Amino acid sequence: MTWHRARAAIIVAVGAAQILAWGSSYYLIAVLAHPIAEHTGWSLAWIVGGLSLGFLVSGVVSPRVGRLIEAHGGRPVLAGSAVLLAAGLVVLGLAPNLAVYLLGWVVLGLGMGAGLYDPAFATLGRLFGDSARNAITQVTLFGGFASTVCWPLSAWLVDHVGWRGACFAYAAINLCVVLPLYLLFVPREERNVPTSPAKGRGAVPEVAPHMRFAFLLLAATMTLASVIMTVISVHLLTLLLAQGVALPVAVGLGALLGPSQVGARLLDMALARHHHPVWTLVASTVLVAVGMGLLVVEPGVASVGIVLYGAGSGIRSIARGTVPLALFGPSGYAAVMGRLAMPAFVGQAIAPALGGVLIERVGASATMVLLFVTAIVTIVPSVLLIGSARPAPA
Repeated sequence: MTWHRARAAIIVAVGAAQILAWGSSYYLIAVLAHPIAEHTGWSLAWIVGGLSLGFLVSGVVSPRVGRLIEAHGGRPVLAGSAVLLAAGLVVLGLAPNLAVYLLGWVVLGLGMGAGLYDPAFATLGRLFGDSARNAITQVTLFGGFASTVCWPLSAWLVDHVGWRGACFAYAAINLCVVLPLYLLFVPREERNVPTSPAKGRGAVPEVAPHMRFAFLLLAATMTLASVIMTVISVHLLTLLLAQGVALPVAVGLGALLGPSQVGARLLDMALARHHHPVWTLVASTVLVAVGMGLLVVEPGVASVGIVLYGAGSGIRSIARGTVPLALFGPSGYAAVMGRLAMPAFVGQAIAPALGGVLIERVGASATMVLLFVTAIVTIVPSVLLIGSARPAPA
């Protein structure tokens, strides 16, 4: 097999696995929450809170995951994530009470931390080095179809085998499809022995001293963006309804997100050779802010706001993997990705509850304004990163 064909096979395998990994973790509860509540009588807030718990666990383990990929390559880590996701889903399916259900999300959080975008990008960066940008973009194109594929599948499974059966089915998919994809197509790599130990507990040894400020700017941008986009993904319908949008229209507007995300990713991939990845990040933050602004100021053009927001959200996934690679280089890239993922996952863990509290305390309209202001603030560190995109002095 030529290197070109081998590279394509790796990208397709990782991309297909990402659809199923996201669908059986991040997107799982959107369909299963109400059936679980109806069948068990557990609080819907606690049921949905399981995902927040999973994010929190993912954030805690992400730095360690990054170091493991840096040392051993992505194959064993991604394969392990499939096993962890399957184990967590089995625990969910067997859960006799809420405590065991939440334990299942702890295990799922381990699998998410080891198997969603950041570890996948880290794996591609370690395999392809500086040329990984296009591979990362292509994997995000696959990932954009996770909800499109898995929400209907989840609904069908709930109708035919119940929510517990759906969990068991997704566990089987992770073991019988996702795990073999990683084992068969992601190549085994030589162990990477670091040349020097980390200096201090809080050090970032993978980042050159003159780039530490850039690392903090990037972490701030990614964390704020994760909070905004998680609040929107969880509470979008509630926020639109409060703006006076009818429910069928709100559902239709929500359906625009997927196509706008994929369309923006395709456009970025076509233009990638002409700009530094930092400009993708800046475009992402600006598009999200403008989209949010239209939703706040002019609800009558909500469709335009949703499309712009979705486009910004879509290319943010690309920037999440390509900007660290371009700024800090392939050496230590996996470890850097793990460190960047930690605050973003913690932000995602807090965001659903934070959004709910804001809507309840200050109202949906004020919550939209706060999200808009946060989106504007997010532009600042992304623009400051433009200076770091220039070649470093010798």
